[in-house]
Amino acid sequence: MPAKNAKPKKFILKGKNIFLRPPEFVDLREYTALINTSLRFSRWLGYPYKGKKRFAEYVRPSQNGEYFRFLICRNDDRRVVGSIGLFLIERESFQSGCVGYMVGKPFWRRGYATEALQLILRFAFRTLKLHRVEANIQPDNVPSLALVKRAGFKLEGYSPRFLKIRGRWRDHERWAILAENWRL
Repeated sequence: MPAKNAKPKKFILKGKNIFLRPPEFVDLREYTALINTSLRFSRWLGYPYKGKKRFAEYVRPSQNGEYFRFLICRNDDRRVVGSIGLFLIERESFQSGCVGYMVGKPFWRRGYATEALQLILRFAFRTLKLHRVEANIQPDNVPSLALVKRAGFKLEGYSPRFLKIRGRWRDHERWAILAENWRL
């Protein structure tokens, strides 16, 4: 656990076409616009951040390593194309965490989610030394299911009414990958 007044370390994960960086308060307008543009095309997305206070909570770094949030940015123009994060990180006997991600509609089908997922898995397994990463996906979210399958995740179960999205409890499939099964 970091010292009481220690600043959390900010990680930047670099890939071939994108990089992942922690969100900053100045990203509020660009990120909210990206979500708003994408909402009508994807029922899997939650609501955008309403108000600066809620976004400030999203931007605040984890003080104890329980979550890591990143914006997915293109290398060529640094534009925000989505977000990805590791959260619910459990240490001791578990050494596990969950991943969540979103790529905005204008940037679908360009490989950004595939590259971002590989970067976050490398971070999870090599930097954080996690043993397992889980993804919870709505059963009709075909692009997300294809993404985790390509990455080597295995279906582990089904959770009825698992997560509340846009005011409704939604079913999810539980997918996971272990460090020893991950391939870069």
